[in-house]
Amino acid sequence: MQNVFATLVSLVAVAQDRLREEKGATAVEYGLMVGLIAAVIVGLVATLGTELRGMFQDVLDAIGD
Repeated sequence: MQNVFATLVSLVAVAQDRLREEKGATAVEYGLMVGLIAAVIVGLVATLGTELRGMFQDVLDAIGD
């Protein structure tokens, strides 16, 4: 989990450096950043989805008892 956050932090740092070097970013660069962030979010949801489902099922089972 920490590895994903470290990757995301480094991605943001690179993007900030890139924006400082140039006067303005192009739409392509913004599209790439949005795409990478979306891929990270999808990866996190796919990875943690089953764990969250199990946790909620445990809570439902405990309430049902």
